[in-house]
Amino acid sequence: MKQTLLILFLLFPLWAAAQLQDNFSDGNFTQNPTWTGNAGSFIVNAQHQLQSNGPAVTGTTLQLVTPSQAIVGTTWEFWANLKLATSSTNYTDIYLISDNADLNSTATNGYFVRIGNTTDEVSLYRKDAGKTAVLLINGQDKTVATSNNIVRVRVTRTISYEWELSIDVTGSGQSYVSQGIAMDATHKRSGYFGVLVRYTSANNKNFYFDDFKITDTQPPVLEELQTITTQEIILQFNEPLQPDQAQTIANYTLNGTIKPTIAELTEAGTVRLVFGQSFSIGSNTLTIANLQDLYGNTLNNSITRTFNFIPPAVIPNYNELLITEIMADESPAVGLPAQEYIELYNATTNKVLSLRGIKLSDATATTTLPNAQLLPGEYVVVVPNTQVASFTQFGKVIGISNFPGLNNAGELLQLRRPDGKLIYAVNYSDAWYKNSTKREGGWSLEMIDVTNPCAGAENWTASADPRGGTPAQQNSVAASLPDNIPPVLINAFAISSTQVLLRFNERLDSTLAATIANYSISPTIALAGVQVQGPLFTDVIVHLSSPLQERQLYTLTATGITDCTGNLSNQPQAITFALPSVPEPGDVVINEVLFNPRLNGVDFVELVNRSDKYLDLKNWHLGNTAGDTISNLKTIVTSSYVLAPGQYVVLTSNPENIKANYPAANHKAFLQMSSLPSYPDDAGTIVVLQPDKRVADQFSYNSGMHHALIDDKNGLSLERIRLNGQTIASNFHSAATTVFATPGYINSQSQLHVQAQQAFKVEPQVFSPDGDGFEDFATINYNTGKTGFVATITVFDAQGREVRKLIRNELLADNGFFRWDGLKQDGSKAAIGYYIFYIELFGMNGENSEYKEKVVVGGRL
Repeated sequence: MKQTLLILFLLFPLWAAAQLQDNFSDGNFTQNPTWTGNAGSFIVNAQHQLQSNGPAVTGTTLQLVTPSQAIVGTTWEFWANLKLATSSTNYTDIYLISDNADLNSTATNGYFVRIGNTTDEVSLYRKDAGKTAVLLINGQDKTVATSNNIVRVRVTRTISYEWELSIDVTGSGQSYVSQGIAMDATHKRSGYFGVLVRYTSANNKNFYFDDFKITDTQPPVLEELQTITTQEIILQFNEPLQPDQAQTIANYTLNGTIKPTIAELTEAGTVRLVFGQSFSIGSNTLTIANLQDLYGNTLNNSITRTFNFIPPAVIPNYNELLITEIMADESPAVGLPAQEYIELYNATTNKVLSLRGIKLSDATATTTLPNAQLLPGEYVVVVPNTQVASFTQFGKVIGISNFPGLNNAGELLQLRRPDGKLIYAVNYSDAWYKNSTKREGGWSLEMIDVTNPCAGAENWTASADPRGGTPAQQNSVAASLPDNIPPVLINAFAISSTQVLLRFNERLDSTLAATIANYSISPTIALAGVQVQGPLFTDVIVHLSSPLQERQLYTLTATGITDCTGNLSNQPQAITFALPSVPEPGDVVINEVLFNPRLNGVDFVELVNRSDKYLDLKNWHLGNTAGDTISNLKTIVTSSYVLAPGQYVVLTSNPENIKANYPAANHKAFLQMSSLPSYPDDAGTIVVLQPDKRVADQFSYNSGMHHALIDDKNGLSLERIRLNGQTIASNFHSAATTVFATPGYINSQSQLHVQAQQAFKVEPQVFSPDGDGFEDFATINYNTGKTGFVATITVFDAQGREVRKLIRNELLADNGFFRWDGLKQDGSKAAIGYYIFYIELFGMNGENSEYKEKVVVGGRL
């Protein structure tokens, strides 16, 4: 930077003496001023005009630039003649402002006038590095629509950053017509003015330019005054300053008499002032005189600016000290030291924050920060004492002796004042990475908008820095992400018969959210009180004056709720809830299982509430078996999650993976677990355990339960056939190959209960075992009226030949069903045609009955 400033300062006398004016009357463009770039592809012709003279190659781009720092309070003028029909491949861009000598670079920032393009117009654009140009002023179409387009252009930019584009198609400069006005202050620094032309082969010599003139008649304007320390100020002007006056100490006066000890021009328009004494507490006044811009425009009057100074080293209040970066999983390291860290940020603009005595807590431990200070807008990285030297290269570092171990999957982190009052809290999760690769380690989580600390997951993402993080530095993902949306009530749970927990999608104004008049319940129950739960302030507990009733659906309405940013929810928000009942085994059953996912896929287990109760899954477990012992139990959820009658829930470690593999999945039905028990591809047992340790349901599966005629079984789930049937192999079938799985919605092989009016009934009587999810199998439904019967069922074809022994001497319940999937005894598919179920029924008292039921195997011929 210092070398660049030196070069710019050496050029100041040239610019100050002449501004930019070139009509090429000297016959060249190599001096007074000097143009550089594709110098060999331009000439000054006999008419003393700058003319393109590049290679006759379609797609060629030529450019010339000359130094110019004119930026605001400026008028740019020039003449151009394009002896061609303009198009998307034949046009010119005149860069009024550029921070890059290479106008064609994607890294360039600036503004340019485009003559031509598809609508044959003259327009003003803004260029942002790495992005497509932004149209600021859209000129009138067809103003340069001939084969010999002459135009004189004038652009002004006022000190308030108002642009105006005018053109004179006579070329005389006497008939300017405004093309529009726009406000834009995005870019406030320039290094170059230049010409860029793009053409097809026939037009390599058809661009002519003349009468370039840049005029700045406005004195500099002070845009920003910022106190950096107790004795240091940064002044930001709207344009570059003449160095001598900018660095003259006598031109600055603090509070009427105090002169700075240092006046330093750190950048072209930025002055650093250092005083020998601290600023006064409260109001201070700085007077500035005699400053000039690069073109000799001197301040007409002294500038007087009053500013307030806040004393240093104050204890931070709520949301003044933030956690803005978390390295929870440091391995494998990408480019940073392999060490967990937490980054803190002073979110104030005028306070020096004292960290002494601040408590940093995770889910299991608390540590106290040492005596350190954080300037406004300053970052600091917190690491173990032993790692301080490894991080000093990145910025400010604080070492602590008992650094908390950070949970890779996520946990609650809190900052509290020495008196225990909350400063900031964040409950991060590895889902916040929004990138499955980066969440495997070596990448930090970064806050996107540090001015929006109330936001949650949407304001965090994985670092984009190639090193894996930005400790003690501005975050690589930094962007504006303002919160203009009121809070939304997303869940309600009855945590007891007289308490309802409400969960909002963002942090609330805890005072307003605790107002009892903001809530009501229907059917009507009087409210006894409201509590907002810290430290995240997203949960509200409503206390009732009388108990809720089971199997009753209630509606709670919330009004006038405000988030901590101040966004007010004007419309009432209603949500339903119910008091959970005590579960019984069989109320919640396993409805679908994916144990053999596709490559890079994950398992899932789908449960369904088949009772008429509302059941809370809090502290339920999912497990497997080792021999005859239930083992490897995983907690499904530690907070309330109520299943309504008939509701599905999909348990998986990676919902996004399942949703990507099965686009029709019901996204609202997913419940993420940190991990699932092991469910091998060949065989295993799934166990669902209630909080009272009773088994809610259990399913032993094996790969052979999939339909034998399906070639690729990877990613294919087993689905429950009948909701009220037993959790046994005969009540599960491969999902239809048209969907492969149905996570969160009705199974593709789901079949309503068939009540046999006689001993045996076949449903459907015609089926097609083709895996399309429509009548892929036939069921033999039975109703014996009592238990104790034994049955043997054999399948015969129309010629009386035995096809398959479906069951042999199987003990029956009083009602149920058996399933034939259309396969013969050898595993091959039965041919299309008629078949007979020959059923032999034996009773405990010697009863013997025979039944014959017809079924048809269908399919496409």
